[in-house]
Amino acid sequence: MSGNVLIYIAVMAGVTYFIRMIPLTLIKKEITNQYIKSFLYYVPFVTLAVMTFPDIIEGTASIWSGMAGFIVAVLMAFFGRSMFQVSIAACVVVFITELFIC
Repeated sequence: MSGNVLIYIAVMAGVTYFIRMIPLTLIKKEITNQYIKSFLYYVPFVTLAVMTFPDIIEGTASIWSGMAGFIVAVLMAFFGRSMFQVSIAACVVVFITELFIC
């Protein structure tokens, strides 16, 4: 069993290494295409959102309390509130919603 784990780790390390090294070795000059630059600019934000959103919804006792907290957080962020205010308000809304739902 432990031999299989080492093989899995080695394969993961190799795949990760090659995914990061191929662009560095194949692309020698600066990227000038605006579409590609725009796409690459938003990749980290999209990745973070894809990893975070399911936990926002499913991390609470009810999907509805997660959605309520998410909506409040999006609205407050849209109107320019600080990250601290947004996170506190979302937590309070989730807490109050779960008091009434559960």
